[in-house]
Amino acid sequence: MAVQPIQIQTSASAATHSTSTGCACGHADESEIVLDTRQIPHAIRHATIFGALGSLQSGVSLDLVANHNPLPLLAQLGERMPDAFEVSYLEEGPELWKLRFTRN
Repeated sequence: MAVQPIQIQTSASAATHSTSTGCACGHADESEIVLDTRQIPHAIRHATIFGALGSLQSGVSLDLVANHNPLPLLAQLGERMPDAFEVSYLEEGPELWKLRFTRN
């Protein structure tokens, strides 16, 4: 199986978030983050998503792109991190699902 790079896209026109995560990479925090889960191997998909969601600060959103309605993920999120996120559907299939997770 060929290795495919995982791309996390940020909007070039998005304003930077005023709160730093303390990262020393030199990049400003982005106010719009898109995680396309279709590129992530199934075996590590939920762990990757939870890692990304766990790194968000209050008020920051992540748009998640999937090829199906991620109901199992939403159930796990409700169990692990109840009331930590507001979740809204931006697109609802049938081939592409896009959800916005905003950290409370």
